[in-house]
Amino acid sequence: MSERKIIVYIATSADGYIARPNGGVDWLNRPRTSGDYGMSAFFESIDTILWGRKTYDMSLGFGKQGGSGSKIKNYVFTRNHALPTSQVEFVNEPITDFATRLRELPGKDIWMMGGAGIIASFLDAGELDEFIIHVIPTFIGEGIPLIEPRHRDVSLKLLSTHAYPDGVLKIHYAVGRKSESKAMSGRKRSSKHVIEVDGS
Repeated sequence: MSERKIIVYIATSADGYIARPNGGVDWLNRPRTSGDYGMSAFFESIDTILWGRKTYDMSLGFGKQGGSGSKIKNYVFTRNHALPTSQVEFVNEPITDFATRLRELPGKDIWMMGGAGIIASFLDAGELDEFIIHVIPTFIGEGIPLIEPRHRDVSLKLLSTHAYPDGVLKIHYAVGRKSESKAMSGRKRSSKHVIEVDGS
């Protein structure tokens, strides 16, 4: 059995933002092309979703309680203690330790929902495998970036692209692997990553 992958599956504006400064995503409300941009197929390929606390709380405001369906397990990264539910576990542990443990469990691939802080922390810890980015043909001028800005240099390998009739472009990347020395450095910083992901 192949190792479970942790995949960022997300939409961005054409200028690289995942939300407006206040978290708004009204610019995603657009006439749909035929199909669902591959969302149904992707959802069938995962059984676990990872959230930053702010993104998870915002999803509750939208009337969504994590992943739909009893087979979806949700993990929410937060510094604050919270009681788990049958579908949601709140996590506060080094990212590398958590990701290693999660990958060793039997199951499907893992959806990194975001936001920018937790994506950045997993990326810098060397624990993201792929990005599937839907670029929406809209500029919003300012907002929350796809990845929280930090000093990094991570290469990506293009796996595929698909252009939809309405101008949406799906880009699928594999994340380049760090050298062993960088990976070890990331592991040493992993506890710091946990502290940084609570906001998104």
